[in-house]
Amino acid sequence: MADTAMSGSGTAWGDDPLQRAIWRLRSRGCWTDAAELLTDRADQPGPALQRTALLVERCLFTGQGWPEAEDALRAAEALARNDDERGAAACERGHLAYAATVLGVRDRADEARSALGRAAALLTPGCRARPLLDFRRGLVAEFLADDPQSARPAYRRAHAGATAHGDTLLLSFTWRHLAGLALRDGELAEARHGFTESLRIREELGFLVGTAPALAALAEAEPEPEAARLRAEALRLFRLLGGVPTWLAAQLAPSRI
Repeated sequence: MADTAMSGSGTAWGDDPLQRAIWRLRSRGCWTDAAELLTDRADQPGPALQRTALLVERCLFTGQGWPEAEDALRAAEALARNDDERGAAACERGHLAYAATVLGVRDRADEARSALGRAAALLTPGCRARPLLDFRRGLVAEFLADDPQSARPAYRRAHAGATAHGDTLLLSFTWRHLAGLALRDGELAEARHGFTESLRIREELGFLVGTAPALAALAEAEPEPEAARLRAEALRLFRLLGGVPTWLAAQLAPSRI
């Protein structure tokens, strides 16, 4: 199952008390509460888009909240005033369609590709939103088209862009997915390095809801008994967060611990 990213905005960086509060809630899987903090500003393009991203991320991690995410997305699309804002909204539409498809809710693969293609046409090269778009196009290539050869350059562009823009959280996702491709190719040392970097970043940022998937991913590249120890720690966090992300349950089944 894919591990996906939204914008790095809302992390603990910076001096904005609102963004710090949003990050604390989001990092613990409290997306609804985080989105609620933006309700009073939801008539502005930026906050409306951030609220949408939080609700879409909730869909991906929990498999719930699809109508609320759709409503928030339509509102953000209506508020977009320029190409960058319209492109960012299209990127979120592509992400929501991808989530519905990969979780088996409804096949929206064509919509995901179309929306991300529209975002690519609207977002200017070098803008801050571009690395996230590249990452999501990699996800579509890998998990919807089963085309890892096309996914790899998209992930690499996203990785370079996240590095350039200082989007550390997105780097944790690009590290993980590049490592996943390395694992598919049997490159264990490269895979282990990428998974370790992804886990390190998430632990340093306090991205608790993303730590169990990172532990489980690293376990795939480690020998026993280290792999079992990592899965056991992932299971502990998974239970602590009430079984989120829901798609991790199969990977942490007792028979694998």
